[in-house]
Amino acid sequence: MRDQAESLRLKMLKAQGELSRSIAIVSGKGGVGKSNFSTNFAHALLAKGKKVLIIDMDIGMGNIHILLGLAPRYSLKDYLVGTEALSQVINEASGGLHFIAGGSGLDTVMEWSPSMFDRLIQAFEQLQKDYDFILFDMGAGATQTAIEIVIAVDEIIVISTTEPTSITDAYSMMKFICLQDPEKTFHIVSNRVSKGDDGKDAVARLQFAARKFLDKETEILGFLPEDPAVHQAVLAQKPFLQLYPNAPISKRMMAIADVFLGIEPKKDIRKGERFLGKLRSIFTKGRG
Repeated sequence: MRDQAESLRLKMLKAQGELSRSIAIVSGKGGVGKSNFSTNFAHALLAKGKKVLIIDMDIGMGNIHILLGLAPRYSLKDYLVGTEALSQVINEASGGLHFIAGGSGLDTVMEWSPSMFDRLIQAFEQLQKDYDFILFDMGAGATQTAIEIVIAVDEIIVISTTEPTSITDAYSMMKFICLQDPEKTFHIVSNRVSKGDDGKDAVARLQFAARKFLDKETEILGFLPEDPAVHQAVLAQKPFLQLYPNAPISKRMMAIADVFLGIEPKKDIRKGERFLGKLRSIFTKGRG
């Protein structure tokens, strides 16, 4: 009966039109600028007229709120345990960007109670109607929490620097995810590219490795250069795209957003048919 009810709700959501695309932003290791990319990529999408929500899933180490200069009172956990309404855990930053802080103690999806999971599904049913894109800023590495969410989302953006170790770690993350879901859609961004380097070699090596060893085609979104605007923006706790819209890195970020929006998503992604169903299957499998 419960399965039938959820199936009916999903059909009703589909009938109302296209739902949001869910995107996990990952890296093989920390320190590659993943969260900075998330906040500025979100602002680039906003500049293109899209409604965007970021969910900080770097449990215990989340810094999206710091980069945005905010101190949220509530986190996703407060909603899941039922102490706060969904509207209370959604924060608005300048420029109209919305985000939800992760909070500590979420652990793994499979350890959540049925009531917490029901509230999660209810939240995403609503959020998928309210936003064009839901970005999950994941913690570094292949933790259990990260993989559970990553398996469910529609698409993945992999952030890597040009350093060989970063490329290797990014490939390892992609391989790990592919073993869980061979159909996952990957996009690649090369970050912190030094002056005189166009960044193409690094992403090409990662793309080649995915094609040769994982039999996986990937999309290259572009590269982001080393730019002093990033450091200044972090100190000011504002996205560099807002503070320095004409900086080289800001122009490259807008170009990345253009490339991303120009990629035609799979039909089931456009209609929001995968995310909630996969999230539910992860939970029921873990409980079984």
